[in-house]
Amino acid sequence: MTTAIQRGLAPVRAVLPNGAVVIAKQSPTTPAVTLHASVRAGSEFDPPGQPGLSHFISRTIDRGTATRPADRIADELDDRGVSLAITINRHAMWLVCTCLVEDLDPILALLADVVMHPIFPREEVETRRGEITTLIRQDEDNPATMAAEGLLADLYGASHPYGRRPRGSVESVETIDRAALRAFHAERFRPASLSLVLVGDVEPGRAIDAAGRSLGAWKGAPPAASTLQAVAPAASRSVRVIPMMNKAQADIAYGFISLRRSDPDYYAYWLMNNIFGQYAIGGRLGDRVREREGMAYYALGSLDANVIPGPLTIRAGVSPDNVDRAMAAIDEELETFAHEGPTGKEFAESRQYLIGSMPRTLETNPGIANYLQTEEFFGLGLDYDLRVPDLLNAVTRDQVHAAANRILVPSRATAVIAGPYAGQVR
Repeated sequence: MTTAIQRGLAPVRAVLPNGAVVIAKQSPTTPAVTLHASVRAGSEFDPPGQPGLSHFISRTIDRGTATRPADRIADELDDRGVSLAITINRHAMWLVCTCLVEDLDPILALLADVVMHPIFPREEVETRRGEITTLIRQDEDNPATMAAEGLLADLYGASHPYGRRPRGSVESVETIDRAALRAFHAERFRPASLSLVLVGDVEPGRAIDAAGRSLGAWKGAPPAASTLQAVAPAASRSVRVIPMMNKAQADIAYGFISLRRSDPDYYAYWLMNNIFGQYAIGGRLGDRVREREGMAYYALGSLDANVIPGPLTIRAGVSPDNVDRAMAAIDEELETFAHEGPTGKEFAESRQYLIGSMPRTLETNPGIANYLQTEEFFGLGLDYDLRVPDLLNAVTRDQVHAAANRILVPSRATAVIAGPYAGQVR
């Protein structure tokens, strides 16, 4: 794996005549191949009044096609020892599976059929509706989920694609019928919205040819472009409490709107977030709140720089008695980091950690496939894995300090506390 990283992944990228993108990487480690299909049909495209429609699609798209009923799809996968995972985020829906090399053609044909020709059988739709309703109610009973979703709603607005609940509401899910599912599929599932990555013990030319046989007959004009709008960062502090008095733990979601993935400052922010909320036992945040003061069951930070400025989020789960102390500790650590910046040791170790950890993300075929999909989605280039060390090494300690000073401002923070808390923290 180390040799491969030193030489670069060097995948082969092809665009089929219908606009579908195919990326192939030969990896002879095991006699298997991972298929990772990404369709730009995420929750940002949910129509007004029907939040959760794309999530509903992700739960029903593999439940029958024009030529394969659900039980036949399941049997074809089971007979070859294949499990199909379907996930969704704001921007894309992913269909991922791994099969033996000799099964590539039939599994590709099945995957293409699921993507192109789902019929959303009535009985399957009703079954999945009940399951989704249960998931939504479980979310509403989970302080961590309510805090996280509440934070995004407060940062972006409840009607913005980043602020909407990805599964929708019980009420919106009740309005989704087969016609809505078919209309969304027809609108968003087009060849030009698909990128297919194949990673495994198969020569790239053969993999691309196989993809062409399965997808080449698919027709359709490119879908409408995204109209996602950026949101201005908050100018003042906001703290909201979601009372859940029957729970034992309070969850804190605290954050800011950060920057786009394409912003040149991304690498300074990446390092900053790692130092503050992720490195070792959770960076400065985890060391202060969880380790030294013993207040939190977990404490971490995450940076979601995206196609628009995404959230930088701080999360902590604490005893209700420790909410005020934990919020004060977060504020203090933010102010200290923004004022002083990272130490030389923190900066050097975190940068080396990010550079050194990349090979671990590329140890498996699914890991490589996911990485290549990220490269494709953000237009990072097929040589991005070779450029990452230089991009991180070019960041200075002063740039990380400047990034922290720019964004880690408690007086402009947005926070949501969910759980059995009845205090007045501000």
